[in-house]
Amino acid sequence: MDTLPQDPRIVVIGTSSAGKTRFARSLARALAIPYVELDELHWGPHWTEKANAEFARLVADAIAGSSWIADGNYGVVRDTLWPRANVIVWLNYSFATVFWRGLRRSIERGVWRTELWHGNRESLRRAFFSKESILLWILTTFKRRRLEFADLQKSTKYAHLRWIEFRKPSEANRWLLASGGAP
Repeated sequence: MDTLPQDPRIVVIGTSSAGKTRFARSLARALAIPYVELDELHWGPHWTEKANAEFARLVADAIAGSSWIADGNYGVVRDTLWPRANVIVWLNYSFATVFWRGLRRSIERGVWRTELWHGNRESLRRAFFSKESILLWILTTFKRRRLEFADLQKSTKYAHLRWIEFRKPSEANRWLLASGGAP
């Protein structure tokens, strides 16, 4: 198992529906450090996106401490978030795994009308019959995100970061269990 630094500042990345939130929450609980959900900071009521400057300010405030774990892929705040981080956990799963998770999650959230943040809920209409569909988003961004993350991993811009990459959920779950978390 990869060990973490004494004061971990971790960013969990991966394509949409890879399981970033679940993984990050579980690891934050196991390590007893603050958890920062970028989606919650990004979205306002009625699925309104916050202005970039406000979003960056909220992120900077949330990661001001000595240890934390954040999840999300927002490029607009990468230069706020990644320079403070010391570990990147990349949930680099196959398209089939990610799409299946997205489909299952969309159906569950749509049927149960699960509230996400600030009163926002996913709906079956939005998941299956809208240009804002998370399933359409997965289809159109999966390959691009993977290439983007691979390039970032090779880049010297964030050379201080230690990368931990999982190619299968079972690998990530074993690592979480070894860290004291629950998958």
